[in-house]
Order: sequence, then structure tokens, then C-alpha cells
Amino acid sequence: MDAVNHTPDTPAGPTGLTHLRQDGTAQMVDVSDKAVTTREATATATVRSTAEVLALLGAGELPKGDALAVARVAGIMAAKKTPELIPLCHPLPLSKVTVDFELSTDSVGILATVKTRGVTGVEMEALTAASVAALSVYDMIKAVDKHAVLSDIRVLSKSGGKSGSWDVTGDSRHGAAEG
Repeated sequence: MDAVNHTPDTPAGPTGLTHLRQDGTAQMVDVSDKAVTTREATATATVRSTAEVLALLGAGELPKGDALAVARVAGIMAAKKTPELIPLCHPLPLSKVTVDFELSTDSVGILATVKTRGVTGVEMEALTAASVAALSVYDMIKAVDKHAVLSDIRVLSKSGGKSGSWDVTGDSRHGAAEG
């Protein structure tokens, strides 16, 4: 067997990134020594469409049916499947997943919140839930709007763990509201 496949785990690679070993190959981070804490993250995504399509969406009158109900379940299922989709994510016992929607005249905002009690955060699960819910909305409206746009996928907040709490309103680098 090739020795390249048997490089021992190291805390961080040459760049200081924890997902890289000293030789630059990928590794799943060892979180076994981290403290168990309650961790929560909220992420968002936006689907932009026409006023007519959003009116149909809000009324549950799209040709494919109730898109928001389908998207909510898709987002919840996606959060639970995150380690199957993102190769270096740890499988986590999720204790809460919510997916909510805010309709406006030109878009639907998706807000996904994920919670666990564990040794690593749930930002990726929240991002996956929001992203897949947005993809599901697109799938449900594409019969009436093939030009809908998915955008603004990002983490809004996280709490728990060694690094504590973080909220986008305190970080103007990502288009957060000032104040």
C-alpha cells in the first residue's frame, strides 16, 4: 500500500487549517477532546422571482402544489443528511431543525435554524437546510418561472462551543445592517 494514504493525523496542516494534515491531504478534524455544549446556528437563503409567481407561492396555488410545505420538509431532511453531502462534516445528533419562510413581492427568504448538544457546531447543517429548501422552492416554481434566482446563502448566527456566540449584525463585512 502507498504510504501517502497512511499519513498520521496532525492538529493542523502547513497552512494552519485543521482539515489538512502536514502533507496537505484532507482529514476529518479530531473533535474527541472538545467539550459538549449546546450549539445552534441559523442560516438564510433567498429565492427571487416575479410578483405573480410569489403570489401563487404564498397562496399554495403553484401547479406542483404547496411549495413551502415541500421545501420545509426538504430543508429538515437535508440538515440530517449534511455529513453525507459535505465530506468532512461530522455526523451530529440534531435536536432541532426549523425552516421558515418570509415572502415579499419579489422574493422568498428562507431561514433555517439547527440545534444540537455536541462537540462541534451546526453551521453546515443550517446552511445545507437553507440551501436545499431554496433548491426545492426553485424546483416547485420552475414550471412558471425558469428564471428564478437563488442567492444570499449565508450563516446569520451561531452559538455554543469554545468560540461562543456570533451574529451577522455585528459583522459589516457580509452586508449586515449597520448599528
